Amino acid sequence: MKRILFILTATLSAQVTTDDLKRAAPSDWLHYSGQYHSQRHSLLRQVDTANVKHLVPAWIYNIRGARRLESVPIVADGVMYVSQTDEVYALDARTGRLVWDWRHSNPLQRGPNRGVALFGNKVYIGTSDAKLVALDARNGSVVWTAKLAEAADGYWCPVAPLIVNGKVIIGIAPGDHGLNGFLDAYDAQTGERLWRWNSIPGPGEPGHETWPGDSWKTGGGNTWLTGSFDPELNLIYWGTGNPAPDFDGDVRKGDNLYTESMIALDANSGKMKWYFQFTPWDVHDWDAVEIPVLVDAPYQGVTRKLLVQANRNGYYYVLDRVSGKFLHGTPFINKLNWASGLTKEGRPIRVPGIVPTVQGVKTCPSTSGATNWMSPAYNPDTGLFYVVAREGCGINTKSRDTFRPGGFPFMATGYTESPADPWQNYVRALDLTTGKLRWEYKQTGVKLYGAGLLSTAGNLLFAGDDQGEFTALDARDGKELWHFNTGQQITASPVTYGVKGKQYVAIAAGSNVVAFALHE
Repeated sequence: MKRILFILTATLSAQVTTDDLKRAAPSDWLHYSGQYHSQRHSLLRQVDTANVKHLVPAWIYNIRGARRLESVPIVADGVMYVSQTDEVYALDARTGRLVWDWRHSNPLQRGPNRGVALFGNKVYIGTSDAKLVALDARNGSVVWTAKLAEAADGYWCPVAPLIVNGKVIIGIAPGDHGLNGFLDAYDAQTGERLWRWNSIPGPGEPGHETWPGDSWKTGGGNTWLTGSFDPELNLIYWGTGNPAPDFDGDVRKGDNLYTESMIALDANSGKMKWYFQFTPWDVHDWDAVEIPVLVDAPYQGVTRKLLVQANRNGYYYVLDRVSGKFLHGTPFINKLNWASGLTKEGRPIRVPGIVPTVQGVKTCPSTSGATNWMSPAYNPDTGLFYVVAREGCGINTKSRDTFRPGGFPFMATGYTESPADPWQNYVRALDLTTGKLRWEYKQTGVKLYGAGLLSTAGNLLFAGDDQGEFTALDARDGKELWHFNTGQQITASPVTYGVKGKQYVAIAAGSNVVAFALHE
């Protein structure tokens, strides 16, 4: 279904090219993470540390029926495209007025949606019945639909697609069901599937030996957050989720490749060039899908192509993104009891006894993770990596007889938060190559999943929280400079863009999309 209220003819006829996606002009926000390298750093500087106190709401658009938007708005040539489950809205990015909207008729309505992608004159979205849909960016009409997987089996797609060399790259959910994950590439013009990489290796494939018996058939390893891309290396980097059953590792003793890993794939063929596994034989549900951030920077006196990730297991990792070699790892949270450190190869040194039991075992960080889908950011001017860190512990239990592949609820366990160690969120700034803490900002009263981050050349870092507070911090020292209570829980990541010389900062909050600009 679509509804057209008015047409911005000149703007909506503009097409997003491969060159546009590579250079990512500061006035646009063309990728889920801003640019291919996922640094979420904008070169816009009209709003800065001196004048951010004058930031005010410019417009608010309410998405009826939405409860907890997780979508990252995409902006091109003054038009914003924002989504929720099975719906897309095209808005005038200057005024918030509706251009068109589209709704997918689907009774399943599983999970959130985290965003769309643009290429040519099309908008791409994954649906909750596991389809990839291409819409005409000018009016919201359906151009083509591709089936990713069987929705009846329990698959759905919350993933914001990534456009690479004319291909739509998209992942799938949910691994906790015991449904095996994959990463697909589709022809952006026709919807034809070009390749598929399976996260669980079958018989005869490298890594299959890490799955005893038939445990690989329900191995999990889904790909439910968006990855990054290096055009020079032509490599796609994508994180994979937890193995299944989540907490009962007795039925799958082994490393369980390629779950809990960072995967580097050739963009043309989908063939794996390298992998790095963060948590072998994970029994804590610590998906490794957090956004990989790509940075070219000096490391021990030599400029290297780095990939950094703050992992849900509590460790911050620095990898060589050419080879996948582990360079450095260190905790970025204080409450971490499951491992005593990392080996020189980056494997965790486990603390005996910190595995789920029938009685329950205290585990730090909790299953919610030391961070989660909240996007990190990197500022090349400060040299700091910014992450929303979660301090807290959980009590993990296992129960084998409740596991039903494809079923819902889908956990082969239960977990609760530890009353003595409740969640607390912080915005933390880490040294890029050492992971050393430079400053932190406590998000007061925050106990639920939070929002991602945005860095700007105005030396600002924007963050949201579950109390509805949208905050601007000084990127250099973490000092709070401005805040605005949106009135609804924020679980999305902010963006910034420019229209007719004015910089806007926007975020999805609850059921609203709110755009801010300097008061005139």
